[in-house]
Amino acid sequence: MGACASVGHSRRIGRDRSFSSCSGLGSNRGRRSKRSLREHATTLQHLPYLPNRIFTNGKSRTSCIFTQQGRKGINQDAMVVWEDFDAEDAIFCGVFDGHGPHGHLVARKVRDSLPLKLHSFLQTYESGGNGSSSGCFNRNKSQDGVEFEHSISPEEQMGNLWRDAFLKSYKAMDKELRSHPTLDCFCSGSTAVTIVKQGSNLFIGSIGDSRAILGSKDENNAMVAVQLTVDLKPDLPREAERIKRCKGRVFALQDEPEVPRVWLPFDDAPGLAMARAFGDFCLKDYGVISIPECSHRVLTERDQFIVLASDGVWDVLSNEDVVDIVSSAPSRSSAARLVVDSAAREWKHKYPTSKMDDCAVVCMYLDGKMDSESEAEDQGISVATDHSHHSIAIEPDEGQNPEPSLQRNFTVRSAGSAETCNSNGRVQVEDDKAEVVIGEDQNWSGLEGVTRVNSLVQLPRFSGEKLKS
Repeated sequence: MGACASVGHSRRIGRDRSFSSCSGLGSNRGRRSKRSLREHATTLQHLPYLPNRIFTNGKSRTSCIFTQQGRKGINQDAMVVWEDFDAEDAIFCGVFDGHGPHGHLVARKVRDSLPLKLHSFLQTYESGGNGSSSGCFNRNKSQDGVEFEHSISPEEQMGNLWRDAFLKSYKAMDKELRSHPTLDCFCSGSTAVTIVKQGSNLFIGSIGDSRAILGSKDENNAMVAVQLTVDLKPDLPREAERIKRCKGRVFALQDEPEVPRVWLPFDDAPGLAMARAFGDFCLKDYGVISIPECSHRVLTERDQFIVLASDGVWDVLSNEDVVDIVSSAPSRSSAARLVVDSAAREWKHKYPTSKMDDCAVVCMYLDGKMDSESEAEDQGISVATDHSHHSIAIEPDEGQNPEPSLQRNFTVRSAGSAETCNSNGRVQVEDDKAEVVIGEDQNWSGLEGVTRVNSLVQLPRFSGEKLKS
């Protein structure tokens, strides 16, 4: 089954490679044939059978994952841990929070396809794009477009490579969703928080309000929380400025003033509670983008574990709460479940009249060790083996969505007008490549008093006084 993970190779990912100091990836001097559409479909079809990939409640060699449905309907959260991702020491982790009528299908589609796209771009870099394995970063361009050679450090080169791979894979993912023949992403979408750990290097790409944190020890050997990503809400100054420049509107409803949303220029819809997402094409002409915030971090011996989670967790638990729960868990394999259980209790305690949101948690231990407690089976938790495909039955097929198709709103521009918006002020990719810089003492807490859904899709016309943007 491992051959399916190679995305075009008959050998297992990571085998027979020599690692270069430039990219951190293996060099592959052999000619690599291009994958056909049939090969791509076959790879997607066999993803659930991979022994080093888990996407349902369970554990792997290094991680444990757990999700629980909220009280808003079908669970729209998805998650994945893929070990031996691009090399034997590389691990891909991701959490995806869907929203809208078909959000659960979008989240699962992104969960399955995005890692393959990232891996495909990395393979392209390894071959130098033209068969040369040394072509990745031997030559670079300055901001003025002038080429120069060997003027940045290997660490910077590695960070630039992964940043470029994240940017291109996210762009390709959103493009695939736009042209998907059966999955309606017009008013449905998904967040994404994704990481790749390779050796001591951690590469991060994220959109939306799902979050990644790091549990680390300070100088006094006490556990502290370090936030790795920013919750990309519409009221962040840079996000709001871009949306308004593209004629979108940002405001909160009167009955939930703490939840800023994105609205169409001439209609009070769909009310998206984030500034970046996959899908949501009704708002892509109005400032909502799928360009990820990317960063690179070098891990140290003080760093203990990484937690990825959807906003259903962060709305009721702080970063410090989650670090305390994970670090005090009686067994590592139970850590993700304990975080979700704690979030569920907090929802009932803090917001007893609200509907609990879906929760999904991935907890990866950086020392690569996972206990083998027997309670995993007692709790109904699956282990990352080739039997993980039994969970397929609980996921509806993307092509057989029983939900009604959402009618497009007449106020939305056609796809062809996207270029016009670009030329009239939409921020280009280069403007959104800046690394996320978060001070270790900062805590971007989740929104409080939450009774919301991420996308209201369609609201009745407001009567009376007009809401101010």
